[in-house]
Amino acid sequence: MAVNKVPVLKRCRSLGLEPSYLGYDKKSNRELKRANKKVSEYGLQLREKQKAKFIYGVLEKPFRNYYDKADQMKGMTGTNLMTILESRLDNVVFRLGFARTRREARQIVDHKFVTVNGKLVNIPSYLVKAGDVIEIKESRKNSQRMKDVVEVAGGRLVPEWLDVDVEKMQGTVKELPSREMIDVPVDEMLIVELYSK
Repeated sequence: MAVNKVPVLKRCRSLGLEPSYLGYDKKSNRELKRANKKVSEYGLQLREKQKAKFIYGVLEKPFRNYYDKADQMKGMTGTNLMTILESRLDNVVFRLGFARTRREARQIVDHKFVTVNGKLVNIPSYLVKAGDVIEIKESRKNSQRMKDVVEVAGGRLVPEWLDVDVEKMQGTVKELPSREMIDVPVDEMLIVELYSK
């Protein structure tokens, strides 16, 4: 499995992202020394795509597949793409507050901590649907790791398209999110322009 080993704060700086979108509390004090450099239209489009890939922890090939899938769906391709990315299981686990970061959420799913509708799912890219119930496995609920995570991440604001019961470590997908419900600073129209060349 390919793993992105670039330091998170360094990557956030180069993409002009706040680390808080990834679940990190750290702040970078260093400034980017790219002032007065004009970025081409292609450069802007590429940066938006890299931003989306970095936030959701998706590599190029699966990201391209998500784009193709979004293009075939009804409605706006950019909005569909953001909805697909947001409904990945690792992202939903992060949004519910069962992980501090998306990387940790991916690991929690990989290590068989999570069930969807009572069935064990260990595929981070699994796409959840409206009405799905995501729960931490019974045997893992009392582990010290999960208690620590929920203590730290449990106070995070849960988006309105999800419903969570922190005590039971259980969440429900009320509906798939619309673009207004997704608080990610990505201009998806630039990604669509980049891929439709």
